[in-house]
Amino acid sequence: MPGSEPIHIVGAGPAGLAAALAVTRAGRRAVVWERRRDVGARFHGDFQGLENWTHPTDVLAELAALGIRADFEHTPVHEVTVFDPQGTPRVFRSARPLFYLVRRGGEPGCLDVALRDQALAAGVDIRFGQARRAMPDAGIVTHGPRRADALAVGYLFDTDAPDGCHAVVSERLAPGGYAYLLVQGGRGTLATCLFRDFDRAEDCLARSVAFFDRHVPVPRHRPRRFGGVGNFAPPRQVRRGALLRAGEAAGFQDPLFGFGIRAALLSGAAAGAALAAGPPARYDRFWRRRLRPVQQTAVTNRWLFERLGDRGYAAVLGRYPPGRDVREWLHRAYRPRLGRRLWYALVARRRFPPLPAA
Repeated sequence: MPGSEPIHIVGAGPAGLAAALAVTRAGRRAVVWERRRDVGARFHGDFQGLENWTHPTDVLAELAALGIRADFEHTPVHEVTVFDPQGTPRVFRSARPLFYLVRRGGEPGCLDVALRDQALAAGVDIRFGQARRAMPDAGIVTHGPRRADALAVGYLFDTDAPDGCHAVVSERLAPGGYAYLLVQGGRGTLATCLFRDFDRAEDCLARSVAFFDRHVPVPRHRPRRFGGVGNFAPPRQVRRGALLRAGEAAGFQDPLFGFGIRAALLSGAAAGAALAAGPPARYDRFWRRRLRPVQQTAVTNRWLFERLGDRGYAAVLGRYPPGRDVREWLHRAYRPRLGRRLWYALVARRRFPPLPAA
């Protein structure tokens, strides 16, 4: 592929824009095709977590090394209160940030807007409102989820409540998942995240609202509904020749808790760098070394989590040692091990059938 030809990227989400930034950083031209009129159209200013436990390096430092500036609103979270199904709270703390709370959408301060502005400043050609119907033999596809393995529904609202991060694990509130209440800087997100029984979403949301009204009552002004899906299927491959997939289009998402922004940014940047500098096979080596082991471990963790049930949730939370650093605990839980890799081979295809090949 001649160096004068642009590299085409489908999707202006975090993965696509990270890919474009990597392409321009390597001295190549990037063209991003986005069928919506602007970035962040799937979101409405809702809070999400940029996880910081799967790798020893702080995620912001890892992004900075890739040329991605943290000029979006990001709040380090060191403490999360988790309730068991009976409403008993347990506070989890970490010395280093467990995750960074970021906002998604098309508003100033959101991650999507910051990445867009960085890409435009770098000279990326973003073609909004234009869907790329066919890709050439070389390019990067990052168009978001390819199926629904999890569903989140909830409310965004304004509030004068103090900042805080709260979650509850309960089969009545979130089958196979969790409900959460996040408040930061006068904004709030209350939602339930279901990993099965999607037809129960409305009932689960109502139960989640009632739960938090009892246990963490906060005023909710101007409530607005939101919702979304995600896919977590471990990919069989993410490259066909010089045509690469990144982000959720490749299935890079945490199967246990659904934190996928870090993997989206890393996979996008790696795909862009591989196409810009060549050979594209470098991307295979990256995701198999950096992303696949963590995702395989998370699939095994998901299988174990789904077998706990309400009694198991309460037992695990009750036995967590007081004072233990939760980030270090999660880092060990996600650390690839031979036993978990063997177990993954038994459970992965049953729980998350692979996505179609790239």
